[in-house]
Amino acid sequence: MSQFVDECQLNVRGGDGGAGCVSFRREGPVAFGGPNGGDGGKGGDVWIVADHNVASLLAFRDHPHRRAANGVHGKGKDLHGRRGEDLVISVPEGTVISDMYSGELLAELLTNGDRWLAGAGGRGGRGNAKFLSNRRRAPAFAEQGEYGEQRWLKLEMRLMADVALVGFPNAGKSTLISVISAARPKIADYPFTTLVPNLGVVRLDERGGAGSEFVVADIPGLIEGASEGRGLGHQFLRHVERARVMCLLVDLAALDGTSPAEQERILLRELGEYRPELLDRPRLVVGTKADVTGTTDLVELGFRPDGEQRFV
Repeated sequence: MSQFVDECQLNVRGGDGGAGCVSFRREGPVAFGGPNGGDGGKGGDVWIVADHNVASLLAFRDHPHRRAANGVHGKGKDLHGRRGEDLVISVPEGTVISDMYSGELLAELLTNGDRWLAGAGGRGGRGNAKFLSNRRRAPAFAEQGEYGEQRWLKLEMRLMADVALVGFPNAGKSTLISVISAARPKIADYPFTTLVPNLGVVRLDERGGAGSEFVVADIPGLIEGASEGRGLGHQFLRHVERARVMCLLVDLAALDGTSPAEQERILLRELGEYRPELLDRPRLVVGTKADVTGTTDLVELGFRPDGEQRFV
């Protein structure tokens, strides 16, 4: 079973507040002096935090329920209950949180340390000492603590990459990322070899030892209709949303005879129908498997450049 999980449901609940205490002072022969019941402690909060050490949402696939600790009940002698311990849930950078039922976007945790309050703890109940007044000298009651906030959430992980490799199945995306980075995805000569996204870091060495680097995402192969959800299209396409550059890979030796220009047209249409703004980002078109065709001339293969940068 795959260890990469990029979508899950999560039920969170803040801790319940502790109950207030009913208590009276004992002063010598007086069995019931003034009230001295303490307040209950507040329930713990549930926080969701982006952590760069977390790679997927696997931890929640089989265990979706998370609850913070309850507040401690108040005691006599004006002793207040201890606050419940907060629960911190770590998720990958780039996690999007929405309401599971309404679909409302609640939070985006983009960088390490970003945090969001997912479930507030309940308020602690007041002890009977808080109800003492001129008219009520011996209050024999206290408040119960409030319940913690509970909700069902949908978590989606969207890869944080500079460049997204987009293409049809078996177009050579995994081979390319394995050559330009240290990533080692599974590579085989059949479609849908890549079933989960892969990330690779490309380092550009410059004079003097200094250099720059950028992150490349190998997205599983798309098929026509991906923007409508075919072939798990939505699950794959969401990983290109934050990429700054689109790198379209066209197969120069496609077995079905689809021309490079037609492949590009279909890929651009799927990207545009999923998120129109993706078409406004810089993009490259990369021709793959030139060794099979024996040519690196895209025009010769029916490709018509329109001013964008393209290479094989």
